[in-house]
Amino acid sequence: MPIDAAKAVAAEPRSAEITWDHKDVQLYHLGLGAGRPATDPAELRYTLESRLHVLPSFATVAGAGMGMMGGLSAPGIEVDLAAVLHGGQTITLHRPIPVGGRAMTTSKVAAVYDKGKAAILVLRSEAADDEGPLWTSDAQIFVRGEGGFGGDRGPSTRLPAPEGDPDLEIERPVREDQALLYRLSGDWNPLHADPEFAKLAGFDKPILHGLCTYGMTLKAVVDTQLDGDVSRVRGYGTRFVGVVFPGETLRIRMWRTEGRVQATVTAVERDDAPVLADTVVEHV
Repeated sequence: MPIDAAKAVAAEPRSAEITWDHKDVQLYHLGLGAGRPATDPAELRYTLESRLHVLPSFATVAGAGMGMMGGLSAPGIEVDLAAVLHGGQTITLHRPIPVGGRAMTTSKVAAVYDKGKAAILVLRSEAADDEGPLWTSDAQIFVRGEGGFGGDRGPSTRLPAPEGDPDLEIERPVREDQALLYRLSGDWNPLHADPEFAKLAGFDKPILHGLCTYGMTLKAVVDTQLDGDVSRVRGYGTRFVGVVFPGETLRIRMWRTEGRVQATVTAVERDDAPVLADTVVEHV
């Protein structure tokens, strides 16, 4: 059934209460590869409860990612999940995420764009606690075969290519079991664990969650460009352009400008196949 864009955007936001504690945060960080070396003071900020701070990308899994699921079940949205791809993700931080908390989230379809052969859903989730807004998260969902309804094509998310050599280039290994650990934060899609299911989806073996690569990249930027201070992050966005297989190595290139770090992410073992593009961390 085609997407009813007007109905989807006009629908009332859905609300839910979410909670998290230090164990959820630690598990998420471990799923990103934190804790190597285990006794490194820089890594203990992600793994030891007495020193813990929260990487802003935790917003994508807090409450097991209820914002995205709520958006896909909104009125006017009836899609084949096999035709759905996560095209991009942005987070705006209103203040640092506490180590433990309780918040109300509201989720809605903020926009539906017509790309011809596909539609893009912008699923927005906003979280606030008793002290006020915490974060706003936008997931750009690409739905094959649902375009052509005469709607707005939407803004371009492509950024100009960075000029010159990167200011920093680093590599981050992905463990063989990393997808198995990351999925414990709430994304149970068998594509990331079951070899037979992965083959049905056209992959030789399970792939890493795109949001895991997203979190790994933010951690790399925070650790190398922001003195390990997560509170300096104000916003973070990317476009997913390729897959990562557990056991591969990420090459992360970073370009610094005033108030932002632009990055590209590629898979080393596959001749630097693109993974993330148009990646920007806004900071103070």
